[in-house]
Amino acid sequence: MSVRARPTSPHLQIYRWTITMAMSILHRATGIANYAGMTLVAIWLVAAALDQQALDVVNVVFASWFGQIVLFGFTWSLVHHMCGGLRHWVWDFAAMMEPGQRETMAWATLVASVVITLLIWTVFVWAA
Repeated sequence: MSVRARPTSPHLQIYRWTITMAMSILHRATGIANYAGMTLVAIWLVAAALDQQALDVVNVVFASWFGQIVLFGFTWSLVHHMCGGLRHWVWDFAAMMEPGQRETMAWATLVASVVITLLIWTVFVWAA
């Protein structure tokens, strides 16, 4: 029997990176990050349920510079995942599916997630 060359499947070295590809990957990554972030919420809730001392310890950790960076990242992850979900919801109606429109929606997802996250932190955290 002769050995036939198997066809190769396209992979990331063949495809040209596009904003829609990057946003699709980022949407999945933020979904995973949201699970880790919800662990922080659970830790905070358990500490609040235990006693004031446990809550104070968690609040000190969350108020540290590192805790603030992690919470800011978690906020952005939640908002970005929500914006990506809205983008997919629009696409479920077969709207905004033309090539230029897809890229515009992907960029809008990224910009909106940054702007909304900054608004949340400006209004609710930094203004306090």
